[in-house]
Amino acid sequence: MTRTDEKVRYLPESKPVHYTRETAAEGVENVLKLLEGRWKLIILFHLFGGNVMRFSDLERAIPAVSQKMLIQQLRQMEGDGIVRRIVHHQVPPKVEYCLTEWGQALCPALDALLTWAAQREAMSPPGGSAE
Repeated sequence: MTRTDEKVRYLPESKPVHYTRETAAEGVENVLKLLEGRWKLIILFHLFGGNVMRFSDLERAIPAVSQKMLIQQLRQMEGDGIVRRIVHHQVPPKVEYCLTEWGQALCPALDALLTWAAQREAMSPPGGSAE
C-alpha cells in the first residue's frame, strides 16, 4: 500500500488541544460534516501531493461520479477552504483545482485511517471474520 504522507509535507506543529469527551465528540461531528459526501475523500486523494487537476481530469479519474455531483462536492470543499479553484480566463475556459495548505494537511490523518483499515485485514483469519 502506498503511503500518502510520504508524498506531502506536514504543516508546522501546533499546540496540542486538550479535549473533553463532549468537545471531542463535537469536533469529530464537525469534521465529518466537512468530509461527508460520497466523493469528497476520493477527490482529496486525487489532489494530494500538490496535484493540480482540471475539472475534466477529475471527471476521467473518477468515472462513476456524475458531473453535477463532482461540481457540488468541489464547491462545498472550496467553500470550506479545503480546495482552491483556479480560473484561467481564456477561450475555451480552463478551471483547475488543487488543495489549500489546510486541505493538504488532511493527508496524514487519512493515511492513518488507511493504515488502521489495513490492520483489520491483517487481523482477519483467512476465510473468516475477525469477531
